[in-house]
Amino acid sequence: MSALSPLVLALPKGRILKALRPVLARTGLEPAPDCLDESSRRLRFPTSDPHLDIVRVRSFDVATFVAYGGAALGVCGSDVLMEFDYPDLYTPLDLGIGGCRVAVARLKEPEGRQKPLPARAQEVERRPEGRSRLRVATKYPAIARRHFAARAINAEIVHLHGAMELAPTLSMADVIVDLVDTGATLQANGLEEIETITPVSSRLIVNRVALKTRPEEIGALIERFRQAVSAKSAPAGSGPGEQAQKEKRATMHANEAGR
Repeated sequence: MSALSPLVLALPKGRILKALRPVLARTGLEPAPDCLDESSRRLRFPTSDPHLDIVRVRSFDVATFVAYGGAALGVCGSDVLMEFDYPDLYTPLDLGIGGCRVAVARLKEPEGRQKPLPARAQEVERRPEGRSRLRVATKYPAIARRHFAARAINAEIVHLHGAMELAPTLSMADVIVDLVDTGATLQANGLEEIETITPVSSRLIVNRVALKTRPEEIGALIERFRQAVSAKSAPAGSGPGEQAQKEKRATMHANEAGR
């Protein structure tokens, strides 16, 4: 191992961190006990590997921490990668957790028309695809603009960081673009999903400069995560010779990705 300062792995708070617990357990990288405790106010944690620390940040900030070199590696949703599109990030692995989707939703027509939809929602109801301009409430302005531009629709963005579901109800927006899992929040607020923009899952991301300067260490970490993801389906009895070959391949892939 290098005598350099510890590598930093950025992990997101919230539901992805909970889903990461079994993955981290299978990597053998045991973080400090309070790392996975959402009530802990600490932000940086040691791990069982003295050459690796974990920082815990907002899910939307993981990609920025890694792109700007604050962390060498991180875990974030593919939605965040699409939104920011940082060129300095290498994405070697889909972790297969945090599955959901970025979707377009609008107000649902009240049953029996007991009360009319707001004026904006009535317009969207008549021609949701045919309008040349829509007001869109979202925390994904780049994704929303690209999506509607591909359909020749000019998206006027109302940039919100939460409670998107209120915007159509209060006539602030025609539709919303948001992360959807079960759809229960949409339903509870009188909205319906009308289009899926992209499926989302959590990815392991790496800073390309860090990968170039410390390829063996980072390559070994990528391989540990790769094995952790495939552990359930991998055949038993993988021998040490095969393990050595895997680590060698991981280093080679890391060297190529860092070029």
